[in-house]
Amino acid sequence: MKYNKNVLLGGLVALSMAATPVLAAVSASEAARLGKDLTPFGSEKAGNAAGTIPAWTGGLTTPPAGYEGSGQHHINPFPDDQPLLTINASNANEHAEQLSEGVRAMLETYPTTFRLPVYQSRRTHAVPQWVAENTRKNAVNATIVGDGEGLDGAFGGYPFPILSGDSEEKAWQVIWNHLTRWRGVSVTRRASEVAVQSNGDYSLVTSQQEAFFNFYNPEGGEEDLDNVIFYYLSFTQSPPRLAGGAILIHETLNQIVNPRNGWGYNAGQRRVRRAPNLGYDSPIAAADNLRTADDTDIFNGALDRYNWRYEGMREIYVPYNNYLLGESGREYSEILGGSHLNPDLTRWELHRVHIVEATLKAGERHIYGKRRFYVDADSWNTLLVDQFDGRGELWRVTMGMAKNYYELPGVWTALDVFHDLQARRYHVQGLDTEEPGTRVFTNDVPNRRYFSPASLRRRSVR
Repeated sequence: MKYNKNVLLGGLVALSMAATPVLAAVSASEAARLGKDLTPFGSEKAGNAAGTIPAWTGGLTTPPAGYEGSGQHHINPFPDDQPLLTINASNANEHAEQLSEGVRAMLETYPTTFRLPVYQSRRTHAVPQWVAENTRKNAVNATIVGDGEGLDGAFGGYPFPILSGDSEEKAWQVIWNHLTRWRGVSVTRRASEVAVQSNGDYSLVTSQQEAFFNFYNPEGGEEDLDNVIFYYLSFTQSPPRLAGGAILIHETLNQIVNPRNGWGYNAGQRRVRRAPNLGYDSPIAAADNLRTADDTDIFNGALDRYNWRYEGMREIYVPYNNYLLGESGREYSEILGGSHLNPDLTRWELHRVHIVEATLKAGERHIYGKRRFYVDADSWNTLLVDQFDGRGELWRVTMGMAKNYYELPGVWTALDVFHDLQARRYHVQGLDTEEPGTRVFTNDVPNRRYFSPASLRRRSVR
């Protein structure tokens, strides 16, 4: 397969109807830092002064012995690593500067059970060379359209590896880097999600998921992007009362000019219907209303209901290289604790993160009055989110349990976990250790008809 590395967006028709771009890209001399003192994706190559964050030396690109290929549950590449320390409620104040507000609240809410096993930091993120090359081109071409509504001048790589502009503009760039982050070309997976009740009870909702990341189409260009970042299909397979239902998403590059296109298939009615409200704070039934539509993927969708502010970079403990949570055959009952994941299976490391705060605009509606995002400086994955209610009280804490998918290569979350501190319940997406395999990545470019509403009913079988 030949990769087209030289194609950048020249201006989508849909975007041309929006406000003109307001954010200038960085200079060629600044972009030249990528791959030198900066990583190919824009983070600082050097470690920190204390030596607790190492220098980036290329990331993890070689699978460990015994790994046979994409779809196999991952083998832990660091089996000899042991925790350097454990942070719990009794010593949290000693590490307060390295903890997010949400993590501190988790320690206070569950003082006898929640803890952070802290391991040595390993900067495992990496990207293919063609993604690195496109990222370098994006740095001097990418622009934000309007008030964060859209993206122009970027394709096949991170749009803004080097942040520039004022606080609001930098915040938009960080979030767009998250929305368009590298996660391969095409991926399929059978996985389960659960809503864990306060007494520890849960029931599985299992689905087959398929995605094509059109923004990283290795054969494409402007004419192939057509204002779609990715196509997503999900077919519910159990429990029986939900089996046969399906959802189709076309995620757009500018959701104000052309909102997300969504369709749902109801197995009982055998009908495909538009799902125009699948966005913002629409509740997700499979999550027992513990996750909103725009919580999915840690954050997705339009930015228009919030005022955005970039708060700088910090070194904090985040979930990273969580291979124990994805080991083949590990029972879900061992992973799922009564109030949170089994902490003995989690791994936390010290990493640099960008912090972005979003505050609900006057006159706009959303169940979250404020959100604070902690975005990994290497992979641009959002790994922690603090969600506040309309009274300004911390309500929900989201965690992305990240690991390196060395077959890509690249870091992505394996499990996404949504905690409701007020209801004392939580929701988990991505459980697959009891399945025969995990995510399967390919470079295949499907026919667009495969992700059409017409094909949704044909492929939805109860």
